[in-house]
Formats: sequence, C-alpha cells, structure tokens
Amino acid sequence: MKKYNVGIVGATGMVGQRFVTLVEGHPWFNLTTLAASSRSAGKPYSEAVSNRWQMPTSLPESVKDIMVLDAEQDAEKIAAAVDFIFCAVDMKKEEIKALEEHYAKLECPVISNNSAHRTTNDVPMVIPEINAGHLSVIEAQRKRLGTKRGFIAVKSNCSIQSYVPALHPLQKYGIQEVVTCTYQAISGAGKNFATWPEMLDNVIPYIGGEEEKSEQEPMKVWGSVENGQIVAATSPTITAQCIRVPVTDGHLAAVFVRFEQKPSKEDILQLWKEFHGRPQELKLPLAPAQFLHYFEEENRPQSKLDRDLERGMAVSIGRLREDTVYDYKFVCISHNTLRGAAGGAVLLAELLCAEGYIT
Repeated sequence: MKKYNVGIVGATGMVGQRFVTLVEGHPWFNLTTLAASSRSAGKPYSEAVSNRWQMPTSLPESVKDIMVLDAEQDAEKIAAAVDFIFCAVDMKKEEIKALEEHYAKLECPVISNNSAHRTTNDVPMVIPEINAGHLSVIEAQRKRLGTKRGFIAVKSNCSIQSYVPALHPLQKYGIQEVVTCTYQAISGAGKNFATWPEMLDNVIPYIGGEEEKSEQEPMKVWGSVENGQIVAATSPTITAQCIRVPVTDGHLAAVFVRFEQKPSKEDILQLWKEFHGRPQELKLPLAPAQFLHYFEEENRPQSKLDRDLERGMAVSIGRLREDTVYDYKFVCISHNTLRGAAGGAVLLAELLCAEGYIT
C-alpha cells in the first residue's frame, strides 16, 4: 500500500484534533497539511491550538511546527499538496457545501465529517461495515462535478452509529418500527466540562437538528444506488428523541424494535456475533476485529467502561430483552468522536483507498 499525503481542513476544532491523533502515525497516511480559518492561518499548529488542545493524549511532536494554512484562501495550494483531505470545518451549511465542492473540483477527494452534503443524492454517506456498496455512486458524482479524481464522501451523524449497526443485521426479519432515545455526550457539541460547566449535574432534553438526522439518515444508509443517485429506503419507520447528558464521550441509545417476523433472542445474538463488513474482510488498519460486542451483564454497556472498545471503533450492545409494547428492546453505545466522527471518516478513507477510489 502506497503512502498517501493527507490534509486536515478544520484542524483546530475538537474533531479536527481527533483527526490529527488518528492520522499522525497511520500506516497508510502521511499527515502533511493542516488548515483552518483565517484566525489560525499563518501560525504553527502548536500555537493555533494553544490552550485549546482537548485530546486525552499530548499534542504529537510531528505536527507542532506545521504551519496552518487558510482553508478557503489556500485551497489550491492545499489540493496540490495532498492526495485527499479530511474536512471538519465549522461554517454555515451552504459555505461548507461550496468549500467541499471547490476542493473536489480541484481534483482533491474530500472525506467529510460535516453534515452539509449528507442529503446530496450522489454523495455517498457511508458506515463502512454497512453500505460500502454506495461508493459506486462516486462515478456519477464525478460526471456531475466534471472531475477525474475529485469527489466528496461523507460519514453519517454520530448519533445513528450507536443503533443503526445493531439493527442492520436484523433486517432479514423485516424491521417495521424503531423507537430510539439517544443520550449524547458533550463532546458531540465540541465541548468538555471546562468549556461547558453548565452541563455538570444537568441534562438538556434537546439537541438542535439531531432528531431529524437520527430519523432520516438511516434511510439513506439503507437505500440503494439507482441511475447515478442514492434512493432512500422507505422503511422502517424511525422516531427519535435526542438528549444531551453530562458525559465526556460516548453516545448511548435505548432502542425498541418491531419486526414483521419476530426472531428469537438467540437468533439476534448470533447475528450480532457473526456480523462483519468490508473493513473486516479487507483488514483495514482502523477496522475493529469484532464490530458488534454484546455484554451479558445487566449493567453494561457503560460509557466510561466500553466507549473505547477496539480503539473506540466497536459498538457495544446489551440488555436485549422482550418488550411489552414492541418485540424487543436493547441499549448500545459507540464512541461519538471516534466511530461516530473522525475515526469513522478515517476508516472510510481507508476503504476508499483499498477499493481504488483514491489513487
């Protein structure tokens, strides 16, 4: 496998910092370029994130002296210097859409953590173990953009990556209805307790836009590629409530599900145990060996104990039992800034490289 030169656009925010920790030292990727807003441009990265570094590990020595470029003004320079970019900018939606398309038209593939292009029908929104086949739509996207190399691929919202992976292997039984309530960590808002002290001893029963994403995005993930676009699935019906809780990392979902043909508990557990996807087949560097882990203990999974399972890239499931209203209920946890954000995007980039979409 060749070494790919990689840039991170939006490198100073929490997700951008997480990208730095994942790409630095990666066996396939060589981190050469960091970009952010004009406020940080022109500064060494160590200065740009001075007093802002939020990762549990120290700032890597190899990136401290990289000069931060301007994500907008230096786009041509960045595109010429790298094989692809990760994008995690904090801008208005239309500005993000325009910026990402600009990079793609500069023949620089974009792997985005942003939501701006998730509803664009020829942009694949990929959970690598679930819908790797959607990458085939890139050919149609390149025709629309008029590019040979450039394209945009996005990861899904962090909230759905706790429960959609658990539901996916069960589709053979005809999932009809899903009710989910997500309990989402403060890092999902780019915060920690030092920057958001109001969250201590507090719960906020609203996260702007999350419920719509949690109900709609699974339909695209479970959709199909038809005539150069992704056509969303029409079932199951999903209703969601999303709640901010005083936890640093890890989104937990409580899930209730009804089937056309109710499986046995043993059938469900076996499907979870056996499930794997393209990243496991290809043995991608960041792929968890076991994607779905089931805990028999009544008090598991827990955010603090289980969010870092398999380097934060696995999904932890527990408390599967029959329900009095629906067929079954269970809980699941995923690490929202690893599997749910930067880690999921890095795994997607590995998949794109392995499958020949990035050369």
